Amino acid sequence: MLVIDPKELPIPQLHQYLIGSVGPRPICFASTVDANGVPNLAPFSFFNVFSANPPILVFAPNNSGRTGQPKHTLLNVKEVPEVVINVVTESMVEQMNVAAAPWDKGVSEFEKAGFTPVQSDLVKPFRVAESPSQIECKVIEIKEMGVGGGAGNLVICQVVRIHIKDEVLNDENKIDQRKMKLVGRLGASWYSKTDDAALFELAQPMSPTLGYDGLPDYVRLSDNLNGNEIGKLASLASMPDEITLNDVSKERNLGDEWSQIKSYLNSGDYNKALALLQLLHQ
Repeated sequence: MLVIDPKELPIPQLHQYLIGSVGPRPICFASTVDANGVPNLAPFSFFNVFSANPPILVFAPNNSGRTGQPKHTLLNVKEVPEVVINVVTESMVEQMNVAAAPWDKGVSEFEKAGFTPVQSDLVKPFRVAESPSQIECKVIEIKEMGVGGGAGNLVICQVVRIHIKDEVLNDENKIDQRKMKLVGRLGASWYSKTDDAALFELAQPMSPTLGYDGLPDYVRLSDNLNGNEIGKLASLASMPDEITLNDVSKERNLGDEWSQIKSYLNSGDYNKALALLQLLHQ
């Protein structure tokens, strides 16, 4: 295993290990203006939502690794502490990549990348019409983490208005992730999609579960189960009851129990899978 001391690596090499390890990262497509009202549009993948009460987004327009100079976005939010954060989808990612080029200050990335500026309600920067979710924010704090190339500048923003296109909402007026088709940033030049083939659901445990240590040894130490399969069983609230054991006993395929266990796990019948494991080891 490669062991790395960050202090011993050049910044570009350390950066490669960091962004290659942490991902996919959401993309903040930040729209800002300078004191003269000149717009700027740039993507940043050091970005996330950090609070709902109050609603807080954070992104980091780090200093250029090539020149060591601050990004135009950072200079702008210091002059006008407002930003619109637009999410990036598969249908607009190539245009976004054009906006990411090192354009001179004063050049409109809206024009260069072919995006449509839309007047915001509560802040000066424009929204990106092509983005399905456009989030108007007030910058409440900027934390400069260092100096020189690659140095981070944490921009902490409070959300003041959100615009979401109807086309990405479901019948309950909630965002349908299958309709959003967001993209994520990986290491080097790699991105990831969130299309139907890539998405999967994982129910969150709302109460204590058996846990890994609460499973019998014949489950935890089984050579026939991988970590994810054991995790599925560990997510159950309790061991199977007598009713489940009796039902599974009737369904049991003698001599082919492991195929049946895998089938239960793949179909989401975790309780039956654990019940069959229990019967198999009685």
